Amino acid sequence: MPKPTPQEALVYLMVILSASDRDMGDEELARIGAIVRTLPAFRGFEQARTLAVAQDCQRLLQEEAGFSGVLDLIAEALSPELRETAYALAVDIASADLSVKLEEDRLLELLRERFDLDRGTGLAIERAARIRHRPIG
Repeated sequence: MPKPTPQEALVYLMVILSASDRDMGDEELARIGAIVRTLPAFRGFEQARTLAVAQDCQRLLQEEAGFSGVLDLIAEALSPELRETAYALAVDIASADLSVKLEEDRLLELLRERFDLDRGTGLAIERAARIRHRPIG
């Protein structure tokens, strides 16, 4: 498996999170597009490549190493600081449809462990996402 760039790894992570409940909803896909268009972490990344990178991730998931192998690639491609960013993006994708499903919650727990995030950092990121995605009314 070729090592992804940090930006590709962030896209992989968002795709995995979005697909974790077997339902890549329009809200989640729109959120991925908005993140790639607007966040500084994607500065210099060709937005037009997002779909191709997502398809690469899907292909990697079908290989022998599968899900665990893709998570290893993601973790290896990200610095400790970008692992916090990655977790924040994953939480944003999970929160985009205003509910975090059990499968998404399990994946977020796995990511906290894999990225070696302390509980306080994880909780702060999750609370901030809930606040950002809170509907009015």
